[in-house]
Amino acid sequence: MSPAPPPGVAASSLQLPPGSWATVLDCLSAHFPAIARAQWQSRFARGRVLDAQQQPLAADHPYRAGLVVHYFREVEAEPVIPFEEAVLHVDEHLVVADKPHFLPVTPGGGYVEQTLLTRLIRRLGNPQLVPLHRIDRGTAGLVLFSANPASRAAYQALFRDRGMHKRYEALAPPLPAQEFPLVRRSRLAPGEPFFRMREVEGAPNTETRIELIERGADFWRYGLEPVTGKKHQLRVHLAALGAPILNDDFYPQLAERAPDDHSRPLQLLACALRFTDPLSGQERQFESRLRLGANKTLRPGD
Repeated sequence: MSPAPPPGVAASSLQLPPGSWATVLDCLSAHFPAIARAQWQSRFARGRVLDAQQQPLAADHPYRAGLVVHYFREVEAEPVIPFEEAVLHVDEHLVVADKPHFLPVTPGGGYVEQTLLTRLIRRLGNPQLVPLHRIDRGTAGLVLFSANPASRAAYQALFRDRGMHKRYEALAPPLPAQEFPLVRRSRLAPGEPFFRMREVEGAPNTETRIELIERGADFWRYGLEPVTGKKHQLRVHLAALGAPILNDDFYPQLAERAPDDHSRPLQLLACALRFTDPLSGQERQFESRLRLGANKTLRPGD
């Protein structure tokens, strides 16, 4: 009997590339030079490298180009995110979660266990969970998951066809010269370094609707509705207007990389999702229970 996979962690897959290696271990060690050979040997020994039939492979299994291998990512000394997600809704097809600041949605980089997806799979016992969209690790708020492969495509189409209405709130410096509501349209392209975006000349490929919710002495609360869904769109648009989101380490300038300061979360919240359910035809709406930092001087916007 094969050992059970790590609970809550989905396997990654690789079709072995052409080469002259003798064993699967040799191939994986060469293909992932950042992972020590001893770590791969440990994974093989613990049944964390599988074949296409989900059966454990031995470290000396002969290499063959095109062989499909499943393996479980591991991160040494993975940082613990000391904030809990909340599950707002569960049914046969959908799960809606309230993600805290700093928690990634899916495994990547230095995070595997400390991700919203892994936590929810373990909590709900459903390895079929797949996020239907993403929000940044620094952003808090609503994330919608497909819980059923049979209906997944119908819900994915809502995002592709702009049938999912998303609303955010942000705290940022005042924009007294602007009239609200306003619409920001621009063309976004990858910037430097690769994980930042920037506005460039050309036909707009992004659109954000912005309204003023509350005024404060030091910052205002804005309502943001992205019509498009480009990476970092809301952060770039507010920064370009002269109101970078509070505690944004990427825009308008990239701050020196440092460990997370949990006392300074990015003041951006995915606060509402609204859509027509493609299965039932009913209107559905979900709202986050989280709130951005309070300021006693805030008052309703005009």
